[in-house]
Amino acid sequence: MTHESMALRLYRSHRAALVDYAKGITGSRAHAEDVVQEAWFHLDRKGDDPAIREPIAYLYRIVRNLAVDSIRRLLRERTRCGVDIEEAARLVPDESPSAEATIIARDDVRLVFETLEDLPERQRIAIEMYRFGGFKLRQIAERLNVSIALVHLLIAQGLEACDRRRNEE
Repeated sequence: MTHESMALRLYRSHRAALVDYAKGITGSRAHAEDVVQEAWFHLDRKGDDPAIREPIAYLYRIVRNLAVDSIRRLLRERTRCGVDIEEAARLVPDESPSAEATIIARDDVRLVFETLEDLPERQRIAIEMYRFGGFKLRQIAERLNVSIALVHLLIAQGLEACDRRRNEE
């Protein structure tokens, strides 16, 4: 089987799950579908690279990175368009948490994402699929080709690592 047909087979068999995963990051199904298609192009261009030992995990990582990059790009574009966020915020009734709570929450999110980046890839993917993608343990186990018990352990230990990191800072 050629690499192209392998990449296409992976794309077709995992497309729906990848779109759900990307939607959990982007918040938009249409945007998620664009991200997944772009991820497939990246995998397809990679060729028969022997360094890619787990093509499904690699594909999920590409989707995650592209989704995060697209959100960052969208935020930059909104800033360039001259939208005065401060003025818009003043026009909306204030139902937001205090500035202190917001800073603490942002710092917690930053620490969690840094911790996720430091985790082994399989563990990070399991956590992201569970927390951001809304996948069930059984679905994650099938995608990663491991037992449900191992998925549960990976997620539990990874979330503990995130909590420890947040509490250390």
